[in-house]
Amino acid sequence: MASVQYDIGDLVYAAEDILNDGGMPGIDEAEGLIAPAGARGVVVHYGHAEIDPSREIYLVRFETGPDGTLGNPVGVLPEELTQDLTVDA
Repeated sequence: MASVQYDIGDLVYAAEDILNDGGMPGIDEAEGLIAPAGARGVVVHYGHAEIDPSREIYLVRFETGPDGTLGNPVGVLPEELTQDLTVDA
């Protein structure tokens, strides 16, 4: 297995809109917006996909409002994340 790209506690940003794939409770629509591109979050855990152990998955809690409240953990692929603040929204 390759080394992880992000560690627990790392500050990350959504590199693109993060949409519900149907498995996120509390999001009304199957393709509802979980985090917009540029949303700030923190890595809280990481692992690998059960069906493809070569695929990293990161659990990220994105900020949900102006007060910095963190939302529920969301499973995100590494290509959906960046540490570069200048994300095109």
